[in-house]
Amino acid sequence: MTTETPPGAPPRTGARLLAETVAALSERAPAIVAAAAEEMRDVRLALHFHDGSRVTMTARYSRLLVEPDLVGEPDVEVAFDDRAMNLVFDAQRPPVEQVLPQSLDVRGPRDRVLAVWRAFVLLSQRASGLRFVQQLWREYREQVPELWGRVTGESAPRVSPHGDGSTGWSAVDFLAARQPLDPGDQVVVGGTATAAPRLLWDGRRSTGWWEVRPVCDADLVQTMGACRARANREIDRLLPDREPKEDLYDLMRSYPTRQGKGLRPTLVFAACTAFGEKPENAVRAAAALELFHNGFLVHDDIADESTHRRGLATMNAEFGNGLAVNTGDALNLLAVDAVLANLETLGLARTLGLIQEAMHMCRESVEGQALELGWIHRRVVPPRDEDYFTMSTKKTGWYTCITPCRMGAVCAGITDPDVLGRFDEAFRLIGIAFQIQDDILNLVGDEALYGKEALGDLLEGKRTVMLIHLFREAGERERVRLGELLHRRRVEKTQDDAEELLDAMRRHGSIDYATELADRLAAEGIARFERDLAIIPENEGKAVLRQIAHYVTTRPL
Repeated sequence: MTTETPPGAPPRTGARLLAETVAALSERAPAIVAAAAEEMRDVRLALHFHDGSRVTMTARYSRLLVEPDLVGEPDVEVAFDDRAMNLVFDAQRPPVEQVLPQSLDVRGPRDRVLAVWRAFVLLSQRASGLRFVQQLWREYREQVPELWGRVTGESAPRVSPHGDGSTGWSAVDFLAARQPLDPGDQVVVGGTATAAPRLLWDGRRSTGWWEVRPVCDADLVQTMGACRARANREIDRLLPDREPKEDLYDLMRSYPTRQGKGLRPTLVFAACTAFGEKPENAVRAAAALELFHNGFLVHDDIADESTHRRGLATMNAEFGNGLAVNTGDALNLLAVDAVLANLETLGLARTLGLIQEAMHMCRESVEGQALELGWIHRRVVPPRDEDYFTMSTKKTGWYTCITPCRMGAVCAGITDPDVLGRFDEAFRLIGIAFQIQDDILNLVGDEALYGKEALGDLLEGKRTVMLIHLFREAGERERVRLGELLHRRRVEKTQDDAEELLDAMRRHGSIDYATELADRLAAEGIARFERDLAIIPENEGKAVLRQIAHYVTTRPL
């Protein structure tokens, strides 16, 4: 990760540093952002920095949204000068010592100030130990040393946005005014008796600022990259080194080597590790799932007449349907062979469990594909979101989210259906949310980042939540026109047809509706994750599972 300022970029400021930090955490450690967002809840926070820059921070579900300058009326305002900025990530001093006289000013109702306090203490305690955050702040400090000023001791000008501070109250005043509950409730700091740390109460619960639940946060981008690379090495090992290379085995390497996210292998490795086994036990299962996945993608691209996959031409577009069908078949056969190869390392019982999970996943996937293709063939737009939920769970939810977790657990020796079933509802909801966001990205995402044909879903006639909502909201006359556009054959549709459908979705609020729905489903899935998987102790594997559970709510839309 590099944070070098490119030529012509805006100057580095405190506001920009905060925005970059939240963006990096949202991508690489989303569970930390989600925990801070839970503390912030409905608080609108305005931050004033020593260099004159300002931002507004709010929480939306599991996201922290950072907007430049001040937006709306804030609930809490915080301003700090150069001394306070120097101490933000000083791990050697407790937070109470970082509030220097006339250095930090906080305004707002006490319950909301405390909510902000908890959020930022949590961010500093969990995020400051991550390498990419340390690098971000180190490079910021090195590149703009003039923003940091004096560290301690010397007087500094007050930078409160409220002038001389003669009205309202400051964080310093609040801390200085605290009184112990009884004479024994004191601690001595530097020879001076002062109040012991109080519990921070929001009316529903109370915790000390020093109490942060022990979790193992990981860099999700780095973890997914490593898991994807390990699965790909195993695929290379499994692929035969013989003819016909050009028309079969080289083609079989094509899709797996394209830069996918690595979501499935990461879930397999993480679930296996969460149950106490070494991740190497899951390497063949991870490779098998990637082979199944890529075989499905090859066949899916043929059925949808797609032209691009992960930024490159689809196999059917480049080599024709014949070679593409055969390559997809071969990938699925090799996936079965990869599952069976676990006999020599994991034994019969675990291998039988993996076979059962893989076959169930394949059955769900072809049933989901049949539902979607049947709607397109019969020119039907289902009326209910629940119809989409069923199709999405079957077509992609099982092989994207649920089965990888279950297979990873089986690799660790878990075969009890009740234990394996604890993954199902949480990752069903998370999988639907993930797919809705994928559908949204196809409409509004950056094609270079998304890696698929722009508006490809509209050209292919896919029945997305946005399309279902549009047909529910549009009047009868408009639905006739929309149906005329939608039901044209793929080769007959133009980009203008897709743009007309997209414009109608925007007019009727279909994209906003889908975004809100995905957020709500993801939040429900995360709640189920914490409740249903409480049987798994906190460890590195579970931490990665949690990061992925939150990943769907932090992807940029």
